[in-house]
Amino acid sequence: SLDPKLMRSVLANDKQTIDQGKLINEAVNRGLQAFVPDLLFAQFTKNYTLAKQLWGPTLLRLLSGFEPGYIERNLGIPEFRRKLQEAIKERVQSMRESGLLDDQGQIASTGKEFAALVLLREEFEALQSKGLLGRKATKHKAHYGERAATRAFRREDRYRDLALRATIRAAIRHGSKKIEKHDLRTSNRQTKTGMAIIYGLDASASMKGKKLDQSKKAGLALAYRAIREKDLVGLVVFGSDVKDQLPPSGDFSELCRHITNIRASRETNMADMIRRATELLARRKEAKHLVIISDALPTWGEQPEQESLAAVSEAASSGITISVIGIQLDEKGRELAQEIARIGNGRLLVVRELAQLDRLVLEDYEAATA
Repeated sequence: SLDPKLMRSVLANDKQTIDQGKLINEAVNRGLQAFVPDLLFAQFTKNYTLAKQLWGPTLLRLLSGFEPGYIERNLGIPEFRRKLQEAIKERVQSMRESGLLDDQGQIASTGKEFAALVLLREEFEALQSKGLLGRKATKHKAHYGERAATRAFRREDRYRDLALRATIRAAIRHGSKKIEKHDLRTSNRQTKTGMAIIYGLDASASMKGKKLDQSKKAGLALAYRAIREKDLVGLVVFGSDVKDQLPPSGDFSELCRHITNIRASRETNMADMIRRATELLARRKEAKHLVIISDALPTWGEQPEQESLAAVSEAASSGITISVIGIQLDEKGRELAQEIARIGNGRLLVVRELAQLDRLVLEDYEAATA
């Protein structure tokens, strides 16, 4: 539904227009609700240190066209202040003319769609550079599919799955002149089966900025890989409560829209998120998995840690496996994450470099579907 001109600008790698999409994404990640030039300029000049802290260097650079350090050094010069004010007005006006903002400076639906496209483009380029776009078929035991590793024959196995060569080799090793019962070997059949996955994303205040941006990109990477593998992906975004949810589906464009529009809120209510994910997954016939992305302990509720572990136990009893991908967790947070992964029969992966988050999310997906 995007303006063809905007689509062409992405395909043609038009830096100026693509930067507008990046600016919208960064604004959403930082909680900036609208682009009003006079208010933005006033924030720059009134308390630049606070503006830098709230908005981050990327947003400042994209909004003004100047590097943050250069702004800070020259903000006291009247001529530079005029240039800065004019630059902000020009960028906001350009986004309005492109239909990315409405007349009040609010992000329009076209702006959200375009920002999603730019975010997706960035992540695809990153995946390609890391060699993560390849397809790896997921395999599970079944009566149909390719023969794989062999094992000892059991009473409940089908005779048609007997592995003749492996059986003969076993008899030879045992020194038998004829095949005995203990020599029988059968092939495990492997085939692709479905999985329903929930991407549980912490959108509390501590995730603002780069953490949230990389978490969104990792969510897009998971959605792309899993849906390509014919699995289903859903979303639960949590802060002090559940901010957004999407049941598992194969609708990649819908997931993109929801992921791109995630904004950071306040506290971390992990227990509520796990319960909501359990509701979305409990009745699914596919294998069920929840992957939680968070940078901190739960803080919402009278006993947030105990409530979270109780929710994990309920999910596990419904056949849901749970993994945690922790972003720069402290010691206490890591201990809780390990316990969640243990009870949830999942994995704990710790992010030390944000740029590797998508790799770890895909690593967990491969392990969950193995």
